[in-house]
Amino acid sequence: MVEQRTEFRDLLKARRAELGYSLRKMEARSIHPESGTQAKFGWLSKLERGKPAEMPSLEMLKALAIGFELPLNVLKATAMREFLDYDPTTDSSVVWSGDLTTRVIVARAGEMSDEDRQQLASIAETFARRRTQSDDKSGE
Repeated sequence: MVEQRTEFRDLLKARRAELGYSLRKMEARSIHPESGTQAKFGWLSKLERGKPAEMPSLEMLKALAIGFELPLNVLKATAMREFLDYDPTTDSSVVWSGDLTTRVIVARAGEMSDEDRQQLASIAETFARRRTQSDDKSGE
C-alpha cells in the first residue's frame, strides 16, 4: 500500500496552530478578494482530520496564502506533492538552469542534513562574495 503524502495538510495545520486561530477564524481570513473564493470550514476541517478532501484550485490556494500568511508558491508546491504525487525537484525533465546544475542541487538538498544544507549555503554565499569582489576589482 502506498503511503499518503500529507505535506500540505501538515503545513496548514502547523501554521494555524502557530497563528493561534480557530478553523472558523481561518475560514474568515482565507478569502481571495478578486475571485471571492473562500476556504470553507468543512474543507479545512477535513484536511486537519486527515479525511479525503478535494484538491484545491489555484484560486483556493490564493485564498489560503492570504489567510494562512504563507507564500503562494509554497502552497502550490506542497499541494502538488500531496494531491498529485508530483515533486518537480525530483523530475529530471524540469530545467532549473541551462546546464541542469540547479536542478541537481535542489534535488540533492532533500538528501542532506540541516547542517549539510547550511554548509552548502555558506559555500554559495562565499562564492558570490568572491565573485562580486573580483568583478569590482576588474572594473576599477
